[in-house]
Amino acid sequence: MHPERTESPGTVTPLNEEGAAGRTTISSLVVQKVAGLATREVAGVHALGGAGMSRAIGALRERIPGSGTVSTTGVAVEVGEKQTAIDLDVIVEYGARITDVARAVRRNVITAVEQITGLEVIEVNIAVNDIHLPGEEEPESTRVE
Repeated sequence: MHPERTESPGTVTPLNEEGAAGRTTISSLVVQKVAGLATREVAGVHALGGAGMSRAIGALRERIPGSGTVSTTGVAVEVGEKQTAIDLDVIVEYGARITDVARAVRRNVITAVEQITGLEVIEVNIAVNDIHLPGEEEPESTRVE
């Protein structure tokens, strides 16, 4: 049986355990949320997602009632039966050394995802799409009612 691979946030993938009296499944959305939270914990990371308009759309999407409090904007995953691969779009704070931030993000994401889900992280690809400058304004918050 070949591992299921998906990028759909709602898709559930089985995590087979030898000798278990049943199956455990982990949704790709779970992996996305864990990876996103682990990325945001790293000093020097300003935000996840792209620059400009896509960041504004992501900020708007987070404010929609029922959309959940943890955004998966900027996080894409492929989840198999026992392994996962993660792609991150990161905005770094100006002055932070990008290679050090990327190394710390990769280490934190791998540790968190493997400890929480039990899946082996085979790769974490990081795309630094922008840097956040001191005094740079955030997209204006738009309230959706």
